[in-house]
Amino acid sequence: MKIADLHIDNNWTLFLDRDGVINRKIDNDYVRNWEQFEFLPDVKESLKELSQIFNRIIIVTNQRGVGRGLMSEQELENIHRNVMQEVEEAGGRIDAIFSCTDIEDAGSTHRKPKPGMALDAKTEFPEIDFSRSIIAGDALSDMEFGENLGMITVLIYPKLKGNPKFHFDTLFEFSSAITQKP
Repeated sequence: MKIADLHIDNNWTLFLDRDGVINRKIDNDYVRNWEQFEFLPDVKESLKELSQIFNRIIIVTNQRGVGRGLMSEQELENIHRNVMQEVEEAGGRIDAIFSCTDIEDAGSTHRKPKPGMALDAKTEFPEIDFSRSIIAGDALSDMEFGENLGMITVLIYPKLKGNPKFHFDTLFEFSSAITQKP
């Protein structure tokens, strides 16, 4: 089965992880401020295309750097405000960004793979149907997050790991496959 066979329309929701999918990850560290944030190649163009297909595009991101005191909530909010603005200026759309700033051992119900951020998104956007949702992420926790909620899982990672429903090296490849562009 190809991803285009899913017949995705404006009743679907796209959940995206942030670091490694939208922006370049910093090895063994965190994107702590806007100056460190770097969009991955063709991401803005991909989000423009995906905005024309999906009813909702929502980022769900674990950001434990805040919980560890390495950055502030305000710095994280500034990054997300700028991400949304740049995507909008490029003709795309991100409807909301949900982040979990808890550290691993905090017992959080929101830290992926737990479903809290998706449930918050559904509260804000009641039309979300997890059976008509895709999670695109670069980690096994993203795949587990989607599987736990009955979503289609898409691994965005150059080297395949795990057992996602679909796999693409980049968000651009995923976008092209959905829109059936070569």
